[in-house]
Amino acid sequence: MSDLLTRIVDGEFIPGTTLPSETKLAQRYGATRGTVRRALAGLETRGLVTPVQGSGWVVRSARQNQSFDELRSFAQWARSKGMTPGGQVHSAEFGEATGGEARRLNVSLHSRVLRVARARSLDGRVVMLERTCYPSWIADQVASIPGDEASVVDALSRDFDVVTAHAEHAIDVVPVSSADSELLGVRRAGPLLRVRRVSYTSGGTPIEYGEDRYLPDTVTFVVEASRESNSLTRSEFEQLSD
Repeated sequence: MSDLLTRIVDGEFIPGTTLPSETKLAQRYGATRGTVRRALAGLETRGLVTPVQGSGWVVRSARQNQSFDELRSFAQWARSKGMTPGGQVHSAEFGEATGGEARRLNVSLHSRVLRVARARSLDGRVVMLERTCYPSWIADQVASIPGDEASVVDALSRDFDVVTAHAEHAIDVVPVSSADSELLGVRRAGPLLRVRRVSYTSGGTPIEYGEDRYLPDTVTFVVEASRESNSLTRSEFEQLSD
């Protein structure tokens, strides 16, 4: 039934569309109605479909909400939504920090860093390209993590006792580059949602500077703000957005 999830996410069934009946879905996928019903209940849990009396199952949205109110890695967020996260490293190279990387990671210009490009997936479907730069103090540990590890954040905490305490994010939209097109399997005629992030230890030491590029219509981000809580000041945001 993962095919049905893909068809919803890919926009074959737009929000408001009524899905084929359980009987027709069972026939299409060679499954029992009970299996189909359980699969639809799983999609309901993820907020993708809802049962409507007299109409059947109706598509709500293919987008998954992710909130910055709670500090979660991509894998932790995916599991909280009932999805299976995946990751595959495409490249991992040591190099010298550029000016922007040095500023965000609080290291010297040209100091040793590790740059990693990974494709991230949800239930087997690639939805995001993650490019991350790690400073020298954590670079070798990251390089030792298997390329198909679902969560580098979890691996760093579990194997090296390195815990992300807080993070800063900047969100915008960028065009699809040639590299994006190849790794994400999309054409260059369209935008990608970009999230730039810097994460820190509890002592304020930068762990990583990263840039995530999401396919359209896969994720929406929810940001809560109040006068009493303003952890990211304008100056900090402008610095992160450089």
